[in-house]
Amino acid sequence: MADSSLHLENQGDLGSILSKGTDSSAVADCDRTHAGSSVYAYWNIVCSVCGVGMLGLSQSLSRGGWVAIILIVIAWWMVLYLSIIVNKCLYQPRNRKLHRTRLTSIPALADDAFGKLGGWVAYFFQTWILLGSSILHFVLAGSNMNILCEGTSAEIGQIPWTIIFCVAVCIPIIFLKSMKDTGWTSISGAVAIIITTFICVIVAGMDNNSRIPEEVATGKTIITHNTVVWIGFPASLANIAVSFGANIMFPSIEAAMKKPQDFTRVVSYALTTCALLYIMIAIPGYYVYGDSVQNPVYYSLRDGVPRMVCILLITLAIIAPIPIFLSAFNLECEEAMGITVERWGRTGEFAFRALFRSLTIVFCAVIGCVVPFFDLLMTLVGAFGFCTCIFIIPIPCYWRLFGFRKIPIYELAWNLLILLFGSVGLIFGTWFAIQDLVHAFNEK
Repeated sequence: MADSSLHLENQGDLGSILSKGTDSSAVADCDRTHAGSSVYAYWNIVCSVCGVGMLGLSQSLSRGGWVAIILIVIAWWMVLYLSIIVNKCLYQPRNRKLHRTRLTSIPALADDAFGKLGGWVAYFFQTWILLGSSILHFVLAGSNMNILCEGTSAEIGQIPWTIIFCVAVCIPIIFLKSMKDTGWTSISGAVAIIITTFICVIVAGMDNNSRIPEEVATGKTIITHNTVVWIGFPASLANIAVSFGANIMFPSIEAAMKKPQDFTRVVSYALTTCALLYIMIAIPGYYVYGDSVQNPVYYSLRDGVPRMVCILLITLAIIAPIPIFLSAFNLECEEAMGITVERWGRTGEFAFRALFRSLTIVFCAVIGCVVPFFDLLMTLVGAFGFCTCIFIIPIPCYWRLFGFRKIPIYELAWNLLILLFGSVGLIFGTWFAIQDLVHAFNEK
């Protein structure tokens, strides 16, 4: 097993901020016998992060105004910082007698820092994110497929298509044994997302030169922009949190790397790639379609082949991360429940695994069919789950494990800004999302 003290020395830091507080005493690394390459880890991160969240960034600008671009940049920097300090904390458990090896997840980190209560709180929000993200993907896939089949006998409705996708995804998920097995889905999903981004930007530019001016001239469309909309900042922040919200899975992705010392470099490249794609798709979408831009953004494109290609590609892309989200949830639950070959034998382990994972898919399908409002569901999941688990929980864990007094004052100030950032999204974003959902159900 690798020596984690070497791991921490070789792993690059995010500036001088992260160079403080490393304990020289070592804990054993996790088993990396079947680990994958850093390239797979890069694509896992890109595909996990660049999911449905990026499709709502233009609408995030419409809710918060042009100033919300700053939120995207701030969120990128904060998530990159938090991803690296969380990874450092995994090798810095307080209870060395209980945790002789690297911690496995954010809930395990919270459990080590604050006991069982802290662990269960973090586990609740992590579960909210993993299952909530999967539900979001299923809902959007069902909606997209129904649009693709419009005017044909296959136009059976969003809910039936959502159920069909749940059944289709259930089959491969049952057989996934580790995060390494999701590498091929990550690469295909990330490529589809990148292509979709370029199509949306190109078609938006074409609309800006032809369709939009004609509709504005005839009074059919009114394009408006705002510099800042303070009341819309929480909802904007919630959607941006969703777009950067996969770092709860980074411990699992890092555990599946043959070279964990590459993690800082890999996560930096991956999140920077995501941030560039986000800015690339958010600005043209809001500039061309203004405050009327829809979520997903390709719903605002002109009817035609490019729009249909976007819908098709993004449908393929959003299915790809589902095995990653659900595998992270299932693997942790199965470990906690003792569903292993050593305990139950190969046949028994497979039977329990298949049953548990099938029930997980059924749960996602039921929620996706009952709450089919994609954009409103995204805001709620982002505000309540992502803002808490991504921006709030890691900071007190970091203080607890490395010592509050040992952290430089400038880093503490940065930490407090992150907590404020997440708290605003959590409190106000959740409140507005619930109000919008209640309104949508009343009008249904």
